[in-house]
Amino acid sequence: MRWALVKVSLAVTAMVVVAFAVPLGLVVKEMASDRAFSNAERRAAGLAPVLAITTDREQLDRAVATTEDGAAGRMAVHVPAADAPGAKALEIGTRRASEEDLRTTRELGRATIAEVDGGSVLLQPTALSSGRVAIVELFVPEGEVSNGVATAWLVLAGVGIALIVGSVAVADRLGVRMVRPAQRLAGAAHDLGEGRLGARVPEEGPPELKSAAIAFNSMADQVVQLLANERELAADLSHRLRTPLTVLRLNAASLGSGPAADQTRAAVAQLEREVDTIIRTARDAKPRTQATGPGAGCDASEVVRERMEFWSALAEDEDRKVRVAGIERPVRIPVARPELVAALDALLGNVFRHTREGTAFSVDLHNGDDAVIVLVSDAGPGIADPAAALARGNSGRRDGSTGLGLDIVRRMAESTGGDVRIGHSVLGGTEVRVWIGLDGRRSGDTGGRRVQRLGRRKRGGGGTRRAPES
Repeated sequence: MRWALVKVSLAVTAMVVVAFAVPLGLVVKEMASDRAFSNAERRAAGLAPVLAITTDREQLDRAVATTEDGAAGRMAVHVPAADAPGAKALEIGTRRASEEDLRTTRELGRATIAEVDGGSVLLQPTALSSGRVAIVELFVPEGEVSNGVATAWLVLAGVGIALIVGSVAVADRLGVRMVRPAQRLAGAAHDLGEGRLGARVPEEGPPELKSAAIAFNSMADQVVQLLANERELAADLSHRLRTPLTVLRLNAASLGSGPAADQTRAAVAQLEREVDTIIRTARDAKPRTQATGPGAGCDASEVVRERMEFWSALAEDEDRKVRVAGIERPVRIPVARPELVAALDALLGNVFRHTREGTAFSVDLHNGDDAVIVLVSDAGPGIADPAAALARGNSGRRDGSTGLGLDIVRRMAESTGGDVRIGHSVLGGTEVRVWIGLDGRRSGDTGGRRVQRLGRRKRGGGGTRRAPES
C-alpha cells in the first residue's frame, strides 16, 4: 500500500508538472522573442527622424554609424530610387533581407520579421518626405531572441522536480501513517491466531483503521470472554458431579471391609481427584447465570422440597438431624431451576463434606417483598474467614474442596441483584444466607435488614421438620 501511494503520487504530480511546465516554458520563450523584437523595433524607429529630413548617403552613413546596431553591422537602410531619370536606389549598411521581403514590407506598410542565417531581421518601413517608403533593416541574432529562455526552463524543471520529490515524500509519510496501523492490526491478528490472547492494537491512525482497531480489540475481548465462559462452564458442570460423588463416597463407606469394598472406595476417591483436577484447571470468568426473560424462573419451595428429599436420605444414614422451614407455599424467584438446584447442592454438599457425621443442619426459605432469602445453617465448627471462603477457587487447602461451590451460589444470587453472606448460625456453626432479588436489582440496606429480621423471627419460632427418608 505504501509503494502504491508513492507510485500514484509520482504519476499524478508528474502529469501536473508536465501539463503546466511545458505551456509555461513555451510562453516564456514567446515572451523573450516579443521582448527582443520590441527592442529592435524601438531602435529601428530611432532613424525615422533622420530619414524624414534627408536621404543623403553621407548623412545616413553617419547616422547609422552612430547607433549601436549600425556600429556592430546589424543595421541597414534601404531607400528606393527617386522618380527622376537616372536615379538609383540607396542601400546603407549590411543587407541580409531578400528583395522579396523588402517588397512585401513596402506593400504591407508595417513592420515585418524575416528569417535569415544566424537569426532574424526586423524590417521597419518609414515614410519619406517625397512620399516614398524607406525600410530600416535591423538584424536580431538568435541568441538575443532566446535570451533567458534556457534559464527559465531550468528554473521550471527544478521547480517541477522539487514538486515531484515533495509529493513523493508526503505520499510516503502518508503511506507510513496508513501502513503501520494496518501492519500492527495484521500482527495482532496473527498473534491472536497463534493463541496469544493478550494481543491488542493501539486505537490510532486514520478513522477507518482506528475503527478496525477498535473492532479487533472488541473481538479479542469477546474471544477471551467466550473462552473464559467455556472454562467456567466446564468447572461448574464438573462441580455438579460432586453431589453424586458424595453419595457414592458415603455408600462406599457403608460397604464394610473386603476387596470389593476397598476397590469401590479407591475408585470413588480416584474419581473425586479427577473431578477436582478438572475444576482446578478451569479459569475464572464473569457470571453467566441470567434469567431467560419475563416470567422465567422456578418455584423455590418446590426445588427445596425436591433436593431435601434427596439429601434427607443421606442425612439419615449419617444420623444428622434436619429441619426445613418456609416451603409450605410457592415462592417464585427469577432463577432457572437448574441453577438453583446446583446452588442448593453446593451448599448442602459442603455441609456433608466439611462437618462430622451426626452434625445437624437446617434449610429455611423466607419470602419478602423485594427478595427471597435461603438460609442454610449447620452445627459444625464454622468458617474462620467468611470473606476468603467466598473467593472463587479458594478451597482453604481442604481435601475434597475446589473452592467453587460458594462461588456458584454467589453468581446465581448476583445475577438477580442479590448476594451471599456467611455468618454464625443459631445452631452454633455456619450460616450461609443467599439473598435472591425479585426486582433484578440490589435491594436497599433497609429492605435487606427487614427481610433478614423476618427470616430470623421465622427461624426462631420453629418450622416444619421433615423426617429423614430412607
